Amino acid sequence: MKILAICGSLRTASLNGMLIRAIARLAPADIEVLPYAGMGSLPLFNPDLDLIPPASVQDLKAQITAANVVLIASPEYAHGVTGVIKNALDWTVSSDVFVNKPVMVLNASPRATHADAALRETLSVMSAYIMQAASIKLPVIGAGLDEDGLLNSQLISTSVRIALTAARAEWKVHQDRLSSGS
Repeated sequence: MKILAICGSLRTASLNGMLIRAIARLAPADIEVLPYAGMGSLPLFNPDLDLIPPASVQDLKAQITAANVVLIASPEYAHGVTGVIKNALDWTVSSDVFVNKPVMVLNASPRATHADAALRETLSVMSAYIMQAASIKLPVIGAGLDEDGLLNSQLISTSVRIALTAARAEWKVHQDRLSSGS
């Protein structure tokens, strides 16, 4: 199973980015977690460019399409999703890349309820399939852990492994449902 992991922050020291890298390292051999590296190259959304989108947007859509699952980890700013993640999602609205696409929503701060709800709402409107059992809140914010610390944290590593196992199972059920037309 291939998971495209999108971070909603451009910060070099982003905790969400660190979490995504840790998840890639914790993933079992049959789950490939690919961090999306093009977030900073996406231009501001402009509907005038949507018919023939810039190459960076075409690449984002192609990577979403090629992935079995999309994982999104994004911080909360001022009770909302970041402009970075909203911009990326806006570029995909007119396409069908998120229609029935299994998505894991990870929240690195259990206090960040507004952004988590807003992200889920946006994805729902775009007809994404939010994998409830694989979408988790992790106490990364304030834990004082670096990437290796996340890997060595029993709580974080166990939660991530459980979420990835749930994602694999939920993805298979979702694929069977789509195949059978129900």
